[in-house]
Amino acid sequence: MIEAERGYLIVASNTLDVDYIACARVLAKSLRYWHPTAKICLLTNTEYSDSVFDYVKQFPYPSVGGWADDWQVFSASPFRQTIKLEADMIVTAPIDHWWTMLEHRDVVVTQGSKNFLQHTATSRHYRKIFDANNLPDLYNAITYWRISKTAKDFFFRVRHIFENWDVYKQSLRGGQDEIANTDLVYAMAASFIGVENVILPNTTYPGLVHMKPKINNVAADDWRKQLVWELIDGEFRINTVSQRYPVHYHQKDFAQELEPIYDKLLASN
Repeated sequence: MIEAERGYLIVASNTLDVDYIACARVLAKSLRYWHPTAKICLLTNTEYSDSVFDYVKQFPYPSVGGWADDWQVFSASPFRQTIKLEADMIVTAPIDHWWTMLEHRDVVVTQGSKNFLQHTATSRHYRKIFDANNLPDLYNAITYWRISKTAKDFFFRVRHIFENWDVYKQSLRGGQDEIANTDLVYAMAASFIGVENVILPNTTYPGLVHMKPKINNVAADDWRKQLVWELIDGEFRINTVSQRYPVHYHQKDFAQELEPIYDKLLASN
């Protein structure tokens, strides 16, 4: 049921090892800092309440856990226009201007990523299966859709791929041992319905900074051991470089360091 025109949907279900809901809460607080009136929905697999979210929804269909639940976002969102965000990110600058371009499309999935220097990432270390199969370089971490046939078809294909992965992976060169993940499944779904139908060409957004080590030429598994970060007055800097795109910080426990800072920022707003 549509309850608002547009808003942000954050998907987060806790595992034995990771408190994804804590990540989602920090992401929501970073959104609130830049956009106090934004509508924000948490989609999860458990009962939960926090005033930072306008809505808390549970998966409308039985949950199988992990990435394979992602297709449910289309049915679960309370918005006619939705921007879905992965939980382990923070918004580091205003992004509400994105709506102006996105609202003219049915579906937009982020193409490529950036390193902390704000440059387009060139490392293909994490994208070998994409390159081997000429798949589009998509990142599901920021995905827009509006209620439309295109969006319905796209998420139907996402569901079908997840539920029939043993069949689909046989079509991938080098995919026999590949585990289905959301980026890969989105890229395959896009290829089926037409990549041109799910991207926003000739723009730098939606975009994200991805903090995986190889993308940032970092030797340590945890980028925080090699790079210096600071969050002052809402501005997030890494090695003094201001981050102008949402940052996919990757290290899930980083939320514990960020949350008290955002709490103070919101209290002083």
